[in-house]
Amino acid sequence: MNVNLFDFELPAERIALRPASPRDSARMLVVERAGMHDAAVRDLAALLRAGDCLVFNDTRVIPAQLEGLRGSAKIGATLHKREGPRRWRAFIRNARKLRDGETVEFGGGVIAIASARGEDGSFALDFAGDEPVELLLERCGRMPLPPYIASKRSTDARDAEDYQTMFASEPGAVAAPTAALHFTPDLISALESAGIGHATLTLHVGAGTFLPVKAEDTDAHRMHAEWGRIDSATAERLNAVRASGGRVIAVGTTSLRLIESACDEDGTIQPFEGDTAIFITPGYRFRGVDGLITNFHLPRSTLFMLVSALMGLEAMQAAYAHAIAAGYRFYSYGDASLLLPSRS
Repeated sequence: MNVNLFDFELPAERIALRPASPRDSARMLVVERAGMHDAAVRDLAALLRAGDCLVFNDTRVIPAQLEGLRGSAKIGATLHKREGPRRWRAFIRNARKLRDGETVEFGGGVIAIASARGEDGSFALDFAGDEPVELLLERCGRMPLPPYIASKRSTDARDAEDYQTMFASEPGAVAAPTAALHFTPDLISALESAGIGHATLTLHVGAGTFLPVKAEDTDAHRMHAEWGRIDSATAERLNAVRASGGRVIAVGTTSLRLIESACDEDGTIQPFEGDTAIFITPGYRFRGVDGLITNFHLPRSTLFMLVSALMGLEAMQAAYAHAIAAGYRFYSYGDASLLLPSRS
């Protein structure tokens, strides 16, 4: 499909620079096949049904943005994907100043050797020493806010908490599964009281999520792989939810993509552990999810393509036009949408 089909104009003032407070006070646009209406995230217990199950991503964002020196040259690194106990693949700023085998000093005694430059300009960084890399990153890294926020303000102490979900427990992401940022313990309690359950899986979101689609046609776009895991108990539980008539509602596109990666052709969710580079565009047949809670995404992005595949391109174009006109806040710290396609 032509990527221009997924373009739209977004006023800069619609980009949220801070999350709603409290988190569950964020607005939420409910989109169904029959139409759409405005609500709030805290209304979820009344909008879903007893027996439904929300699926959250429990990945935890690491301080994945680093600033260092190769000699006198300034080098910026955004970690993308773990490749070994001490090796991370990273996108490099000022990559022309870096060659295979050269050492980058990131401060605080943290050094890494660059190697294996990829076609996308990324490098593998092998961190020296015996300390766990997680400790090194705490010493020299900072929270990797999306570029559309970082270009407008500096990362600060608030982001260390604001950019983690209440489910964050498995370190490894370089971007938050932002739909889950809206959830609070009080909201989870209200959902449980209404008979709506929740489960967790893990997908370590990579920096590739911020990359624009540069191809003119979706067939020419290559997704970056991300590592994920669904254990057998979670797979069994989600299958049981659907077998009993409940709906599996993914919270975030990351949860949705992993569930769909783990599905058989007949819609059975299997245990999964490994990389996924699934790219969902209109025409895709969804097998494992019955709905999605997600934020509002960038024009021409793979995520806007995904929601258009779920609900239909015209429906999402209309939903986004309404959201812009009604003053909804967009992107990572913005408002939410609840997408409920009819289930066959």
